[in-house]
Amino acid sequence: VSPWDIALCATGTAVAGENALVLAVLFYTPSLRAPMFLLIGSLALADLLAGLGLVANFAVRYLLRPPSEAAELGAAGLLLAAFSASVCSLLAITVDRYLSLYNALTYHSERTLGFTCAMVLLMWLLCLGVGLLPLLGWNCLREPSACSILRPVTKDNAAVLAVTFLLLFALMMQLYLQICKIAFRHAQQIAVQHQFIATAQATSTRKGLSTLSLILGTFALCWIPFAIYSLVADSSYPAVYTYSLALPATCNSLINPIIYAFRNPDIQKSLWLACCGCVPSTLSARPRTSSDV
Repeated sequence: VSPWDIALCATGTAVAGENALVLAVLFYTPSLRAPMFLLIGSLALADLLAGLGLVANFAVRYLLRPPSEAAELGAAGLLLAAFSASVCSLLAITVDRYLSLYNALTYHSERTLGFTCAMVLLMWLLCLGVGLLPLLGWNCLREPSACSILRPVTKDNAAVLAVTFLLLFALMMQLYLQICKIAFRHAQQIAVQHQFIATAQATSTRKGLSTLSLILGTFALCWIPFAIYSLVADSSYPAVYTYSLALPATCNSLINPIIYAFRNPDIQKSLWLACCGCVPSTLSARPRTSSDV
């Protein structure tokens, strides 16, 4: 048994457990029913399925005897659908944050829960379609020389997925830059209206920039190397390179709940109430600032 596969399976188990906790908190807390939390739930569900997909892939490779072609394609399809939904959910959260600042006055009336549910459902149907591609012919089981590092996906199809991912990342980065500009402008307006000193405005803006850096930096470090490698490499490359880049990419699903869920004050309150029945005074209601992007 490859130690890399063991590490991926262990990571998948941790990812599934962590995101299951997020889903449980969202499901059992009636106050967390806003569109924003629905998108966080979509991200948690996608990452949960990604974790289960890693465990299923390990089971198919080492525990299923004799090997089953359908099971291998099914596990690969689950991973494709889950990670596609994870990236799309991150993009949806980015768009939602941008609209909440850009259309601050009409955001809550336009972004109803029903509209968000419809968009999330459409996104998941698209991602499930991507997951079905290996079963519909996007595989190299009949022609091993055409395999990419993402076996059983062919090299050409892996390149399409990688390019699509890089374009989505570029869109996310552009949206976050716009979010940063809007947040900075809001901070200036608040500073003028309330006659804050310049240091308060600078602190708020700096906090927003650090949040954006955390989101974009983590996503880029986890996924960009793997996406670029899948563009240039094929199945003839040493497996250790693939494993060393795939493991950080899967760890992104382990980090997502920390960035998007556990740092949220409302979810923190629900976790404290569920664990000890109380809420620390430090989590008392606070006004949302321009740094909360």
